[in-house]
Amino acid sequence: MSGGLLVAGTTSDAGKSMLTAGICRWLVRRGVKVAPFKAQNMSNNSAVVVDEAGRGGEIGRAQAMQAAACRIAPSVRFNPVLLKPGSDRSSQVVLLGRPVGQVDAVNYRTMRDQLRQTVLDTLSELRAEHDVVVCEGAGSPTEINLRAGDFVNMGLARAAGLPTIVVGDIDRGGVFAALYGTLALLSAEDQALLAGFVVNKFRGDPALLKPGLDDLHRLTGRPVHGVLPWKSDLWLDGEDSLAYGRVLGRPTQPLGGEWLKVAVVRLPRISNATDAEALAAEPGVRVRITTEPAELADADLVVLPGSKSTVDDLTWLRETGLADAVVAHAKAGKPLLGICGGYQMLAERIHDDVESRRGTVAGLGLLPIEVAFASEKTLARPDGTGFGVGVRGYEIHHGYVSSGEVTPLIRYADGTGEGARSGNVFGTHWHGAFESDDFRRAFLTEAAALASRHGFKVAPDTDFAALRERGLDMLGDLVEEHLDTDALWRLIEGGPPTGLPFVPPGAP
Repeated sequence: MSGGLLVAGTTSDAGKSMLTAGICRWLVRRGVKVAPFKAQNMSNNSAVVVDEAGRGGEIGRAQAMQAAACRIAPSVRFNPVLLKPGSDRSSQVVLLGRPVGQVDAVNYRTMRDQLRQTVLDTLSELRAEHDVVVCEGAGSPTEINLRAGDFVNMGLARAAGLPTIVVGDIDRGGVFAALYGTLALLSAEDQALLAGFVVNKFRGDPALLKPGLDDLHRLTGRPVHGVLPWKSDLWLDGEDSLAYGRVLGRPTQPLGGEWLKVAVVRLPRISNATDAEALAAEPGVRVRITTEPAELADADLVVLPGSKSTVDDLTWLRETGLADAVVAHAKAGKPLLGICGGYQMLAERIHDDVESRRGTVAGLGLLPIEVAFASEKTLARPDGTGFGVGVRGYEIHHGYVSSGEVTPLIRYADGTGEGARSGNVFGTHWHGAFESDDFRRAFLTEAAALASRHGFKVAPDTDFAALRERGLDMLGDLVEEHLDTDALWRLIEGGPPTGLPFVPPGAP
């Protein structure tokens, strides 16, 4: 059996995904054959991967990013269970890349044993094929209400004998209490696997933390393996909704005399909001994630992103006044872009007996199309041309254009059309299209002209793939420079150390 490690966190967005990616990049630099693994992810930010038989499947975007950190192709095995929330009470279950049904908190319990066995079998396969598998937990390992059926955090660690480290976000405050409390509410058997801590997102001189780090070690018998500094450049591929603030990324000065202001509507069931990251990577493009109608009125370009529940989120748009703001923006002749679910909202009518089961509802009426929903989900990684340049993307959707005549935004290699353009209104089912540099530049140039931002100029050399790779290298550098990598390697190779003390009170 190969080496392994579980990276758990005190909270969601503590830094598990990024630390896992950083450890993967550090290991692959050492010549280690490494793979990432997250037993179960709850997220509407997913990526499409294609298996050896050419079949598409979904995994969490973080695991696709971690695969890139390992310099290997993403696989459905890296995230065997993906839960995609469609409401506050139910989620779609994606098992090894394919949707297998809807669950709520009650009927999920009946499915849990099947999912658990698939998870453990998949992890065993990966460990047999790789030198090391770095596993990422979900939420907190001390969710005592869920521990009995857990196979994602300490349940996974117990089943697979994984040494565990816990990362805490000091930027939120209370990190020492969070780290100590995470350990102290675990059972003795679980505590025996928790071997150390990492402090994340620290601003300032680490020497100021040393007394607290020493006390934590003394109180728990576990070392702090390092303190990772705050890095504002690490904003790509945010997994959790908490990773999104009001302004996305780090806007840099425009090349021309004007900024292009972009407003992305933060839908309640937003999916693959990472589409906006490629726009935010461009100099002079300021991207705001917003729920304020006034900010749409002030924007040059408005983006309706993907949604796990198109009809329900369209209802929310109307209830909040955002729908009126979107329509007013389009009627003023300024550019409007809909992606996947956001594209479907632009239709005249939506026929949905699959997701919301609301039947036929009126869309925003900004594109002369009708949308229907198929029971089988479209999962694909297409390529084609748009604005006369090459473009690639990925598709994850039940909805499809059932009727209407429009000018396609993109054409597939066989000449058939995808998406739509009607004057200043654009739509596409393709996620990730704006990661294609030439396509992104062409679209932003067109959008700036429609918005009368004639002083805006796109950069000729922004390379989004290189930016993503630079971020992965930065994560590897942070691990090498700020963590005790010798101690990490001993855990990975040797497993949990013996004799770790029990910290009361333990699990209830």
